Amino acid sequence: MTSSNNIPVITIDGPTASGKGTVAQLVADRLGFHYLDSGALYRLTALSALRTETPLDDEQALATLAGDLRCNFANGDIFLNGDNVSMAIRAEKVGNTASKIAAWPALRQALVDVQLRFAQAPGLIADGRDMGTVIFPDACLKVFLTASAEARAQRRYKQLIDKGFSANMDDLLKDLNERDARDANRTVAPLKPAEGAYLLDTSNLTVNQAVEQVIGWYAAVKN
Repeated sequence: MTSSNNIPVITIDGPTASGKGTVAQLVADRLGFHYLDSGALYRLTALSALRTETPLDDEQALATLAGDLRCNFANGDIFLNGDNVSMAIRAEKVGNTASKIAAWPALRQALVDVQLRFAQAPGLIADGRDMGTVIFPDACLKVFLTASAEARAQRRYKQLIDKGFSANMDDLLKDLNERDARDANRTVAPLKPAEGAYLLDTSNLTVNQAVEQVIGWYAAVKN
């Protein structure tokens, strides 16, 4: 249970395109818990920065932008200032921008309180890169979900093609490797398994197998 409010929180962290979002959403559906896609908050900030032409090297301006985000999640869709941006925030340019600006400490701090408010009864599934290490360090279950770079590139390629975006496999693989290095080596909240996290490599697992594993781990820790 979380130390602050005794609400069960399951964190699912991992690198880009590891499948953590899909797994987390399905686990939330199975358990009837709330769902937090923390990466969407960074993508929303990135999209807002691109739309307002906010300099990506202006840490304070980006932090203000993050703190002032007017966004909401409803029926699987994501809205920014009343505009459905569910597709827009998945564009590669937005993802790349989000990865870059996520390194700014002030921006990350601005989004901390936003994320903490998602912890409500009956429980929360939070997916991201620092859910178990920084945002919910007292979560009752922490999972670090990963897959090989090749498997993740293939998944991202299929995801983009299915949504009507153009994609190149070699470019995607190069981008994933660069983003992995950037996320792992940043000074603030680097991407790494949280203390006590269960490691789940999904390279050769189906989505349902991954979901069942997380459900099984939760059943074990809550008893």
